[in-house]
Amino acid sequence: MQPSRQNKLALAKKIRELRPHTVIIPYWEARHPDHYHASALAYEGCFLAGLKQLPLEGDPYRPFKILYCTSFEGMPPTFIVDITKQYETRRRAILAYRSQFRPAKSERKQRVFLAIDELDSRMALLARHYGALIGVKYGEPFLQKEPMQVEDVVKLPVRSI
Repeated sequence: MQPSRQNKLALAKKIRELRPHTVIIPYWEARHPDHYHASALAYEGCFLAGLKQLPLEGDPYRPFKILYCTSFEGMPPTFIVDITKQYETRRRAILAYRSQFRPAKSERKQRVFLAIDELDSRMALLARHYGALIGVKYGEPFLQKEPMQVEDVVKLPVRSI
C-alpha cells in the first residue's frame, strides 16, 4: 500500500461517492509501513475529495470528522468509547484475520511480533485497560488532532475521584 497520487484520487472519488460524516483511520505513526501509509492515504484522500478544481466525478465533499484509532499501548487517547456490548463481535472480527498473526509453516522458527495465541489475551487486556479508565468493562481509544468541544462540563461522564 502506497499513498500514491493514483490511490489518493481513487479514495477521493470514493469519499465523494459515499460522503461519510466521520472517517476512522490508523494512527499516523506505526510500526508497519502499510499502517502509516494507510493513514496518510486516507487523510490526503479526504482532503482531495473537497477540492473543487480536482477533475473527479462527484461534487466536492470533505468528511466532517477524522478520527485516529490505535491498537498500541502508550498512545494517549483523546477519548475512549465504551465497546462492552460490541467487544465479542470486535474480537471475532479481528481473530478472523488469523493469517496476519500466525506465521506460515515455513516461518514458524522465526520470531513473530505477535502470534495468534498472544493476540486474544493482549487484545482483551488493552480493551479492559481502556475500559477501566472510563469505568466500563471494555473501551476503545481514539485520537483527534483538533480540540474537542464540550457543551456542559457538569455532564462529563467520567469520574475524576
